[in-house]
Amino acid sequence: MAARATSEADGSASIGQLVAAIKDDVTGLVRDEIELAKAELKADAREAGLGIGLIAAAAVLGLLIAILGSFALVYGVHALGLGLGWSFLVVTGFYLLVALILLLVARGRLGRISKAERTKTTARAAAHALKRSSSST
Repeated sequence: MAARATSEADGSASIGQLVAAIKDDVTGLVRDEIELAKAELKADAREAGLGIGLIAAAAVLGLLIAILGSFALVYGVHALGLGLGWSFLVVTGFYLLVALILLLVARGRLGRISKAERTKTTARAAAHALKRSSSST
């Protein structure tokens, strides 16, 4: 670095020396950028891992809430005068009905997927154009 500074002060640096100096500077800059990206990605990965862990904990709690809520619903139906076994059957039937409705809605939504028709069409057109241009040369 000191040799480069003295030769630049003289104005006698050759083009080869200047190109080598530029290469070294660019290489150092790229390395520094890569290190910065690694540090940022490591921090992002740590945050993402923590977020995923919290989502998993919330999902487990949600499952417990659904189970306990189901029992509360069963005993609520039982309090209305229906037998306990029939109360479980009514709540199970309700969940079955909700599941069937959700499946029907999902089936309808999935049926509307376009299967990337526009992409297929443009890819075929591009392939056809490439075949024509390669066969004409």
